[in-house]
Amino acid sequence: MTATLWIFDVLLVVTLLWLAWMSLAATDLFKAIVLFIAFGLLMALAWARLQAPDIALTEAAIGVGLTGALLLSTLARISSPGKTKRPDHDGVSGEKS
Repeated sequence: MTATLWIFDVLLVVTLLWLAWMSLAATDLFKAIVLFIAFGLLMALAWARLQAPDIALTEAAIGVGLTGALLLSTLARISSPGKTKRPDHDGVSGEKS
């Protein structure tokens, strides 16, 4: 392993640890989700550096793409609760007024 690749790997590990810590410590949910997506992208790069392209592609597709989209969609739904249908006090669903 050359010195350049070694420095890149160390920088990748340090960045992964920093992103993991920042996403767990974030108080804003949107910021936490964006940091989680960035963490997943760098994790896919780490798997590619470990010569595991199948895991890298899975991490990029599911870990970043699908999970990131679901988390952002969930955040959008919980940020605007007046637009979703919720059951009334009698159990019948209807729009919340």
